[in-house]
Amino acid sequence: MAYDPAYEITTKALHPDPLAYQPGPARAVMLPQEIPPGVQLVTLPGGQRALAYVQPPAHTPPPTSTAAQPVPAWAKTTALLAPTIGFGIAAGGIGLSYAAPGLIAMSHALWAAGALIAAAVIGVPALISGARRKVAAPTQITQNITATGLFGRANGTINHH
Repeated sequence: MAYDPAYEITTKALHPDPLAYQPGPARAVMLPQEIPPGVQLVTLPGGQRALAYVQPPAHTPPPTSTAAQPVPAWAKTTALLAPTIGFGIAAGGIGLSYAAPGLIAMSHALWAAGALIAAAVIGVPALISGARRKVAAPTQITQNITATGLFGRANGTINHH
């Protein structure tokens, strides 16, 4: 839907005599040099004159020359490394796909080795302690220590039964 403005605001050129814009003796008029930049005296559709902010004319930037610029070294290096890295990843994927059956078998073997080590860590000490208990009774050690006086020398005997 097209937008049609209800009113058209037009700009009017300033008169060389600033006193000509004075509507009556009761109102003061700004001199042209007092009007700030970006503000103009405009005539509204009803014939009234007022100060208004206006858009500066859209200026187009001067055409720039599009001279060929050299390609930076980092861009060349990245462009050369991209296929190399891509082919390396592809070769690694293909190698893993060929090695998958062997890797699966190796993981099963590692799980089995881990289970064997865990069983050995728990089972061997249990077997050794069980074998010791059946062979010999525990040794009983008694110790007798005697001393005479406050600063006397202590004498003792140790008996293995």
